[in-house]
Formats: sequence, structure tokens, C-alpha cells
Amino acid sequence: MHVYLDNAATTPLDPEVLEVMVETMKNDFGNPSSIHSHGRQVKTIIEKARKTIANLLHASPSEIFFTSGGTEADNMAIVRSIEDFGITHAITSPIEHHAVLHTLEELEKTGKIHLDFLQLDEKGNVDYSHLESLLATNPRTFVSIMHANNELGNLTDIKRISEICAQYNAIFHSDTVQTMGHYVHDLSELKIDFITGAGHKFHGPKGVGFLYINGKNKIKPFIYGGAQERNMRGGTENVYGIAGIAKALEIAYRDMDEHRLYIQELKDYMKLELQKAIPFIQFNGNTEADNSLYTVLNISLPCTDMSDMLLFNLDISGISASGGSACSSGSDIGSHVLRGIKADSSRPSVRFSFSKNNTKDEIDFVIAKLKALCEQV
Repeated sequence: MHVYLDNAATTPLDPEVLEVMVETMKNDFGNPSSIHSHGRQVKTIIEKARKTIANLLHASPSEIFFTSGGTEADNMAIVRSIEDFGITHAITSPIEHHAVLHTLEELEKTGKIHLDFLQLDEKGNVDYSHLESLLATNPRTFVSIMHANNELGNLTDIKRISEICAQYNAIFHSDTVQTMGHYVHDLSELKIDFITGAGHKFHGPKGVGFLYINGKNKIKPFIYGGAQERNMRGGTENVYGIAGIAKALEIAYRDMDEHRLYIQELKDYMKLELQKAIPFIQFNGNTEADNSLYTVLNISLPCTDMSDMLLFNLDISGISASGGSACSSGSDIGSHVLRGIKADSSRPSVRFSFSKNNTKDEIDFVIAKLKALCEQV
């Protein structure tokens, strides 16, 4: 059996999405910047996709900008806000995705900002009172806090953060890549300046994402070139990807309640069965349903002798999982998220992340393999 439990890294493409993309590839090849009929037809596809996403998020189409993915969208929001608004202070958490952390750290290195990190509790939850105290002495700050941590699954109350930021006239950006397509985002009810999405996290294509920019914010382009994306991002649009991401988000919202209940049941089942099968297992981050991303379960095993070989052994057994963010899987320095919550580094840790395609039989197979691996050492 081959089991894929690394959906937080990327999800399989939905067949309905593939169908839309293939039809677009076959029939709509014109350059959307061309004024002739072939170009106008393709431009219509892009604008229809923009409207679809905007309607789902309760935003205006003029507030949605297509990018190459979540990393570009995060970078665009961070760099352009700090430079265009003359911001000299930023706040984030030490367990953000590197698309956020590395960007802010580089801006601090070059002297453009002073960067503060929010305090965390032992599970990795941000301290909201610390955020407020930092903003009280540093108004007009850039704040970037992700909606759900991609390794632990912790959910952050971004509505609460948005209200705190609004009180102190701060700019609030949230990396919502892990929750987009899995939770409802109603931007008409949220005082937020920027959010991001990436198609491959909700059964859409890789290489395409989007940035929501609140209409009250006016920033310059991050990538210069042509007049694409209403002069906000140069470069010929990834039309097939844009058609695909819109269809994927449409499907995600259509089936969200059903899939959420199903996947949450799988996660709860795996947690319970792991506790039965492996004594002294630990769960990292929040695991309560209301405070945790239902697609992610991060565990630490008691079998310390296999720490360096766990993922390799799982792979040999036909199980795909992750020790942290896939974007840094080639690194041997370990997870900055687990270091950030001071997890026991002697224990091998693994992130299992689920999708609508997983089954209980697969979960049983994984638990049996984990138990056998622990018993071998």
C-alpha cells in the first residue's frame, strides 16, 4: 500500500480542475494582453476566475491579484507595504512560514525595519496581549501572523488580531495559504489588509496563487514589466493555472462542510489509535478541533534511537509524510517551528496531513508501521 499523508505540502489535483485546465489549454491559447479576439477570449477567462474567487471571499474583483503562488504573494505584501507606506517596525511570530520570516529578517538586516517576535506558549499559540503591548508603543506597524501554522496546525484568531491592529492603525497581513479552501474567509467581516492563497494546497495546480489587497491600500508593483494584473504584476499570466485555481476554490467551498467533517474524523481517529498503539507518544501544538487545522497532526515519538531515520523508514514503507515544511525539506537543520516551541529534539517528529482522498484503512496501515518501527529500536 502507498499512503500519501503530506497534503499540507501539496494536494493531488482534483479531476474537475484538470478538466477545466485541459479545455483551456486546448482551446484558449491567445495572449490575454492582445486586443484581437483570441486575446480577448483569454482575458475573459482570467477576469471570470478573478470574479469567482472574489465572490467566494466576499471581496471585490479589483482586490484580487494573481501571483505565482503563496511565497510571491507574501513577499509582495510585506516588501511593498513596508517600502510604500514608510513602515519601520514589524511584528511576526518565530514560527511563521519562511516566506514571511526570511523576508522580514532580510528587511531588518538591510536596516529598513526593526523586527519584533511575539511570545508563544508551550503549544505555539501567540500571545495577543504581547501584540497589543508592542503596538501600543509602535503605532503604524506591519503585522504578519499566519492563520494556521503549516507544521503544527495551530489556528490563530485573525479576527481578533485584525481588531487589535485596526485599533493601533497597523497594517495586518495574514498568510492564509494553509486554510484557504478549508475554511470560509469572509473578507467583508474582517479588518485585514492582505491575505494569500496557493492553488496546490486545495487540490488546484502548482505555480499559481493570489494576493488579496484591501481596496483602501495602494501599493506599487512587486514585479515590473508589462501592464498585466492592472499594472500590479508584470509578466504574461499563467492562464491555465488561473482557470484551475478558481475552479479548485469553487469546488472547495462547494464541498467544504462535507470534507471538513470527514477529514476531522480521520484526524481524531488517528490521534486516538496512536495513543493506544504507542505509549508516551506526544502531540505537538494544538489538537483540539476548535483550535487546530483539521488537516494537520504533528507527533513526536518516544523511540529516540530512530530520530534521523524516521521519514526515510516511512518512505521505504510506502508512507509519504513530512518532518516540517516541504519548502525547507532539503535542509538538515531541523524544523524552526519545533525549535520555536522548544519541542524535545531527541524525539523523532513527523507531520501527517490529510485530504478528502485518505481513508481509515490508510490510517490503520500507517499506525501499524509506526508501531513496528518503534518496536524495532
